[in-house]
Amino acid sequence: MRELDGSDAGGQFLRTALTLSVLEDEPVRLENVRGDRPNPGLANQHLAVLETLAAVADAEVSGAELDAETVEFDPDRSSAGGLEGGSYAVDIGTAGSVTLLFDALLPLATVLEAPLSVTATGGTDVEWSPPLDYLRQVKLPLLGAHGLVASCEVDRRGFYPDGGGRVTLRIAPSSFEPLALERRGDLEGVRLYSTESASLADQDVAHRQLEGALERLDLAGADRNVDNGGNEDDQLEVLERQERTAESPSPGSALVIRVDHGTGIAGFGALGERGKPAERVGEDAADAANRFLEEDAPVDRHMSDQLLVFLALAGGRVRIPRVSDHVETSRALLEAFGREIDLERREEDAVVSRSPDLP
Repeated sequence: MRELDGSDAGGQFLRTALTLSVLEDEPVRLENVRGDRPNPGLANQHLAVLETLAAVADAEVSGAELDAETVEFDPDRSSAGGLEGGSYAVDIGTAGSVTLLFDALLPLATVLEAPLSVTATGGTDVEWSPPLDYLRQVKLPLLGAHGLVASCEVDRRGFYPDGGGRVTLRIAPSSFEPLALERRGDLEGVRLYSTESASLADQDVAHRQLEGALERLDLAGADRNVDNGGNEDDQLEVLERQERTAESPSPGSALVIRVDHGTGIAGFGALGERGKPAERVGEDAADAANRFLEEDAPVDRHMSDQLLVFLALAGGRVRIPRVSDHVETSRALLEAFGREIDLERREEDAVVSRSPDLP
């Protein structure tokens, strides 16, 4: 059993370790789970990930309880060599993140023998996790371009504090192609997805968020990097703009901006909160998008560490804006499983890579 220490890590370390355990068909023991958090141990959303992966992988588990700081996880793929797929349902029980649960499931596409469907109830657009439209409009299309076959169906949105959103992720057996994301292609345009709960519709929150983003976005390209696919004389086109009103147990809102370019896409999100003008939500997302437009990397900062597992599976090269703590932690964890990711630091950014020929 591989022993791992989460003293200096958070929930992502747990999720990735469990995913790798299933992919490698290797048992793990995790100690000091979420050890660098003020409230260490398993919270509801982490317990949901553990229980869901255990069900999908027919794993034997110890420590599957709230606040547990030691977990043992032993998957069983020996009968078929892969995962049998099937349909599962999980209720996180709080506004715990549905998108983070799905992040742990996506890499399993490479070992599925049949389609997998997971319906999760919880938070769809909550702090410290990707908004739902980031998953639907940015991550799934980006991974889809490299071989992933997956879709996401939304029944209901869930905002903090009640959660209550319900989303179904469907994954088909997939083979990933090497990630070729070292250079950003020509900028093509932006897409905006603004969502409000029905309780905020009379305040036009979704519309105001979107207008705030458009007002702040550097569509004219005044600060665009013309040496990396940009042209400061070109107006960046608005390819799509969506305003949605969604039923939800709690009031809330979210905005996601997607930037399309020749070799991929990048995304930037912001959430509404009590006392924060809707226009400011849009401006916050636009500020992040503008910083991306001034840089050279083809992926956004949040996607940088999320792609490492797929890089470990398929190989390739990805240029990232910076080497965050999450990137470093994920690299160390992948190395512990024999999936080393090379890192080349540059003056303003970095390149992570792995040969597609490595097992």
